[in-house]
Order: sequence, then C-alpha cells, then structure tokens
Amino acid sequence: MAEFKEISPNASAVDKLSNWMENRFPTAFDAYRVHMAEYYAPKNFNFWYVFGSLALLVLVIQIVTGIFLVMHYKPDAAKAFESVEYIMRDVPWGWLIRYMHSTGASAFFIVVYMHMFRGLMYGSYRKPRELVWIFGCAIFLCLMAEAFMGYLLPWGQMSYWGAQVIVNLFAAIPFVGPDLALLIRGDYVVSDATLNRFFSFHVIAVPLVLLGLVAAHLLALHDVGSNNPDGVEIKGPKAPKDAKGKPLDGVPFHPYYTVHDIYAVSVFLMVFTAVIFFAPEASGYFLEYNNFIPADPFKTPLHIAPVWYFTPYYSMLRATNDVLVNVLCAIVAAGAIGAMVKVRMGTIAKAALLVAAAVAIFLLKHFDAKFWGVVVMGGAVMILFALPWLDYSPVKSIRYRPSWHKYVYAVFVVFFVVLGYLGIQPPSDMGTIVAQIGTLYYFGFFLLMPWWSRLGTPKPVPDRVTFNAH
Repeated sequence: MAEFKEISPNASAVDKLSNWMENRFPTAFDAYRVHMAEYYAPKNFNFWYVFGSLALLVLVIQIVTGIFLVMHYKPDAAKAFESVEYIMRDVPWGWLIRYMHSTGASAFFIVVYMHMFRGLMYGSYRKPRELVWIFGCAIFLCLMAEAFMGYLLPWGQMSYWGAQVIVNLFAAIPFVGPDLALLIRGDYVVSDATLNRFFSFHVIAVPLVLLGLVAAHLLALHDVGSNNPDGVEIKGPKAPKDAKGKPLDGVPFHPYYTVHDIYAVSVFLMVFTAVIFFAPEASGYFLEYNNFIPADPFKTPLHIAPVWYFTPYYSMLRATNDVLVNVLCAIVAAGAIGAMVKVRMGTIAKAALLVAAAVAIFLLKHFDAKFWGVVVMGGAVMILFALPWLDYSPVKSIRYRPSWHKYVYAVFVVFFVVLGYLGIQPPSDMGTIVAQIGTLYYFGFFLLMPWWSRLGTPKPVPDRVTFNAH
C-alpha cells in the first residue's frame, strides 16, 4: 500500500479534497498525469487536429441519447415505428433526443472522415503509429456496423428495404452466402427476428467493442506520441529535450490543447445545434422522407439508397458490373505483360506471373459481377488497414512531398465525394461510367501507392517542428 501524501492544515478546501481523493484513488491521478498534464503533444497542431476530440464528444452524445431512446423504444416489428412516433410526439423532449441521435450519426461520420483524411495527409499511419492507424480503421469498421444496425431500428420504409438490399448482398458470396444472409436476418426475409438481432448488437455488443477499440486507440497513441503537420518526431532519441527530458518541441496536453479543443467543441456544438433545430433532416440526407412511412414488405420504394455516409461504397457496388469486370481483366493482363517487359526476371518467375494473371482473370470471369461488387465494397474499407505498408514515400507529411502529390490527393477526395453523391442518385448510364472511373481511381490510389509515392524529389524536412506563436 502506497504512503499517504500529507498536506498543510492551512491548505484550501479544494486542495484538501484533491489530496484526500489522490490518497484513495492514486491510479486515476496517475492516469491524468500520464495522459493529460504530463503528456507532451507537438506544439504545431493546427485545425485538422481537433477532429479526434470531436469524435470522442459525438461518441458520448450518441451513448447518452441512445440510453434515453432505449427507455421508450420497443424492438418489435409491430410496435417499433409507433414507439419512435411516441418518442417524437409524446415523450417530453423526446424529439430533441431523437434528432440529437440521428444528427449525431451523421456528425460522427463527418468528423471521423475528416480525422482519417488528416492522418492520410500528414502520414499519421507511418512508423511507429501503424497500430494506432489499425485501431482507428477498426473503429471505423465498427461505426459502419453500428450505423447500419441502428438504421433498421426506426422500422420505416427506407430502413426496412435498405436492410433487405444490404443483407441480400451477403447471399452473393459463393458457397456460404445464402446461409450467412439467413444467419444475419434470422429469417428468410427482414422481419421481427432481424430487428431484435440488430437491436441487441446496436445497443450492447458493438458499443462494447467500440469503447474497447477507442481506449486501445488512445493508449496506443499516447505510448508512441502524436504526429504533427511536419511529420517530425518530438520524442525520439534524437529529438531535442530539456534538462528534465521533456521535448522542447512539445507542450503539455493540458491546459494547452484542452483549451484548444474546448474552442473547437464550442464551434462544433453551435453548428450541431443549428442543424438539430433548423434542419434535422438535412433535406433528406440525414433522415430520408421514406423513413417517416411505416415499413411495408409489399411496397418497394422507387429508389433505395443507404444514408449518405455509406453511399461512396454503395456507389462502388453498383458500378461493379460485367463491363468493369472486363476492364479489370484487361488491367490484369496489361499489368502482367508490362511487368514481364520492364522488369528483369527469370523464366520461372515469368511463368509464375503468367499463371497468376491467368488465375486472376479466370476468377474474375467465373464469379458473378454481383459477387465482385460485394468484394469491391468490402475491399474499399479493408484496404485502409494496409495503408502503413503501401506508402513508400521518404517523408511523412504532404507538406514536404513533391507538389504534384497534392493533386493526387485532391483528385482522390473529389472522386470520393462524387461517388458519395452518385450513390444517393438513381442509377444512370453516365453516372455508372463516372462511378466506375472513381472506383478504379480509389483502388489505384492505394494499390499503386508503393510506386507513385516514391516518385519525385521531396522537399527537405526540418530537424524541428515549424511553429509560429499566435
């Protein structure tokens, strides 16, 4: 047992209470010192570094509002829609809680997408932060599962038919697909069994995993230290330190960045509340109009589309047809021929390359385009996990990469936004072509990164972070 710390009898009441707590719960105070007061973060953080804290704030909002919604919601196919209407109309402030939760789902993905893009720009996934990035991608995957399962719970038309379409996609997986779809639904169609399953996962299972991953993400981050816009390590063996071993290019997270984040939180909450009070449905983007109609298994909506944060991947799914499969076959064949011509390799290596290309083309043509659509949609998320091992650039931050790299990233963002927009719109021939180009660029961005990230001459990286006091 640790010795009690003594305090002067003349100390203030606050200091006495703090000392009393610290003597009885030293672990909490140690955690505060390690992760707040004595955690040194780079002093050149900018606007992009507020989205991690905002994501944590929105997670708290979602958990708290979710608890109050569960008090009145009934996971029963015959009563679910009515219970949501009851929350909106009869529960005191129920409409506010429901809108906070529905708007919070969209806000969650907005801040997470911005947070991930910041990591992409500044190389926050590079050594020694690979595990931090993997935990972050796992959080993103859990968020998608959480949002998808929660989307069914209002039991409106779009909830029902959206779940029907997405779950049926699993049936396209060879051999195990039909049984897997049946396992997810719990029935041959989306029904009361599906609602109960999704409710259990949405309220209990996925949030527990999500909270564990968030804790792991933060602990792993604080173990290796935060990245910064320059990509310069402030805690490495060569980093400048003072006599006490504190980084000269860092400042304590508290109070410097707690104040920084409180300002960002204030701005965010003003925007968040403005949306809740004046445009909670966001013209159908946050809450679709069809979801204000009870689920009807006998009446299919004219156009079924997921919520906006899923639409880039849904657009890739729709774009994967026989034409795109043929294009992929041509790309595989051209890549194999180009490698044989430009790369020196032995006869055995050439034969192995030809066999691998032939097998890939056979598989592409053998399985249905719908199956490859599912693979493309899932692969678009899973490829993010491999990012730390795809980037071969000698520098981390986009600040010091060749200038044309910025255009590569800019086109990537444009295509991602365009894919999201096309996923909301009804299918069209031109939209399909644009989505196919965007899908090829999306995967090309990552799969060709080991090649293009090494091209060009990077700018010299400073030994210390660049910082202008403000």
